[in-house]
Amino acid sequence: QVQLQESGPGLVKPSQTLSLTCTVSGGSITTTYYAWSWIRQPPRSGLEWMGAISYDGTSYYSPSIKSRTSIFRDTAKNQFSLQLTSMTPEDAAVYYCARGGPLGDVREYDVWGQGTQVTVSS
Repeated sequence: QVQLQESGPGLVKPSQTLSLTCTVSGGSITTTYYAWSWIRQPPRSGLEWMGAISYDGTSYYSPSIKSRTSIFRDTAKNQFSLQLTSMTPEDAAVYYCARGGPLGDVREYDVWGQGTQVTVSS
């Protein structure tokens, strides 16, 4: 049974970089042909796909935040990570990692982490 767990700071100051890690257990992030995504949900808003990294290490990004986003992996630790630079209060959201992507409806992704709340405040 595949499980995902997000980790990282719950509070980030404006202009700083957010760094989150998703630890995967019960399965490998290199398993063909899965991809692993980061998704966020701001208050009173819907789910927003941010980007993904595929089983072969290829990264994909949402055009709206591509310039600020980096997704990479550590296969030895079976983890994948998100970095989002130049944080603003508009980036405050619950951040999720999930198995699925880079295409398709995020609601159809089959395994999700529990989510981690990120607040942006000085």
